[in-house]
Amino acid sequence: MSRPYRFGVNLTVPAPAEEWGAKCRRAEELGYDVIQVPDHLGMVAPFPALVAAARATERPRLGTFVLNAGLWNPVLLAREVATTDALTGGRLELGLGTGYVRAEHEAAGLPFGSPGERVDHLRRTVEELERLLGDEEYRPRPAQRSGVPLLIGGNGDRMLELTARHADIAAFTGARTVRGSRTGRLAPVTAEELDERVGRYREFAAGRAEPAELNLLVQTVVVTEDREAAVRPLLEHVPHLSVEQVLELPIFLAGTLEEVTAQVRAQRERYGFTYLTVLEPSMEAFAPVMRALRDA
Repeated sequence: MSRPYRFGVNLTVPAPAEEWGAKCRRAEELGYDVIQVPDHLGMVAPFPALVAAARATERPRLGTFVLNAGLWNPVLLAREVATTDALTGGRLELGLGTGYVRAEHEAAGLPFGSPGERVDHLRRTVEELERLLGDEEYRPRPAQRSGVPLLIGGNGDRMLELTARHADIAAFTGARTVRGSRTGRLAPVTAEELDERVGRYREFAAGRAEPAELNLLVQTVVVTEDREAAVRPLLEHVPHLSVEQVLELPIFLAGTLEEVTAQVRAQRERYGFTYLTVLEPSMEAFAPVMRALRDA
């Protein structure tokens, strides 16, 4: 049986308590299945923000999207995860990644390390969380007795292998870090490159008893009658791509409601994505697309 769609919104803009609660309620009203928060300096602290989101809502699950493992001690993180799951009534989804912004590590006085070192730290973090939270004697206990669902985000081979071994949800960014960027500037991967990455993940995951849910982070959603006009502001950031190539990018959804809905269905068919996350600026624009997909 194929998975039903799930949709998440990543709330990236800090806000006072009343405003934060209001936009979480708005996400719930629009039909989002998951309210997510990132883990970047200058944005909300993930766990208190999710506890506040739980107080403001009833239905959506609540996820970190994704924690920068390099900023966290695994033992202290286990306490945060268990406490947050308990305080949100078992609605937590834990998203983890290696972190990709050197400047944030420098500001925090923490080592950034090589890509290999960051993956090693993430692996140790995942294994320590499994050990601690899987121990019935561990305190505090998370509310979800079957375990807090784990999402891992990343595209490299070692990340995909780690994801295939441990994660309930495999998250693809559809972008790569620009070499040498201290601020984590990203460049999109093409549709063909994403084909290869998803295919590589499936190789690593071939022996799984239960297939993981596949997630894609969508950077921009524009519902419009003029797809090319929606693309033009992006061309200066990807000068090596044509208008047609930008329109094919998996992380950019543009067109009429019918066209965007067809794009999402085509991506499900091509890659297997059933769980899509949009960024906060696209929260309203994507809502009618969700309704159309669920009504089909």
